[in-house]
Amino acid sequence: MGHMGAGAAQIPQGPQPLPGVAYVVAVGSGKGGVGKTTVAVNLAVALGKLGYRVGLLDADIYGPNVPTMMGMTRPPNMVAEDRIGPLTAHGVKFISIGLLAPGDKPMVMRGPMLHQIIRQFLQQVEWGELDFLIVDLPPGTGDVVISLVQTVPLTGAVVVSTPSDVSLQDARKAIEMFSQVKVEVIGLVENMGRFTCPHCHEAIDIFSSGGTERTAGQFGLEFLGSLDLDPAIREGGDRGLPVTLAGPESAVAKEFFDVARKIAARAQEIAASSEQILEIS
Repeated sequence: MGHMGAGAAQIPQGPQPLPGVAYVVAVGSGKGGVGKTTVAVNLAVALGKLGYRVGLLDADIYGPNVPTMMGMTRPPNMVAEDRIGPLTAHGVKFISIGLLAPGDKPMVMRGPMLHQIIRQFLQQVEWGELDFLIVDLPPGTGDVVISLVQTVPLTGAVVVSTPSDVSLQDARKAIEMFSQVKVEVIGLVENMGRFTCPHCHEAIDIFSSGGTERTAGQFGLEFLGSLDLDPAIREGGDRGLPVTLAGPESAVAKEFFDVARKIAARAQEIAASSEQILEIS
């Protein structure tokens, strides 16, 4: 009998859905420095403002900036013996390795440790009922994505790129990586698109905007929108007050809300179509 019990515990081989969590959306990028975490944080806050219940998992183990951008850095509480209580800021529940290893000490970790942390952050955090769990991935292609995909079924991924050629080359790698691990790409977001001069109000294409939309077209993917290069966005992140707190009517936040609405609609479509496939079989 004891033997059967032990065997039964081994059954879940593949990714297991998180109870109470409707959609898991990963935010990734081919390279660092494209503002991926800024996009993930502002999307999470925007979705919350649109009335969704939102969690944000900082899976960027090497440079966990989510606590700074969310304006909260205290360690999480333990609930029960092996459950972690997420922090809540700006209406979003979040967890980050940066809360457990505060300060500027870099985390040096090997694959198996990474896998363990990602699994714990998904399965041992008291997420409760969520419409969206947004996962901020480390830049590039690698171990964390594989751990994520092995642990939980992803609704889809959003790829962030700046319009520069180098960034777009790397965005293509990210798109290919998601296709290899069979994760649908919800669409591409262009970050730091145009810069509007505060003095003459002329829009300046620092990185030549439009490249991300072209790349999306080449892959037959949805272009989710372009976010301007605006100092207010960075300041909001540095102060722990994301610009989307200003609401959808705010000029600087409006684009984030447009992107958030598209992601919400697309996630629901993807989930509906995959449920139909399950019913047919």
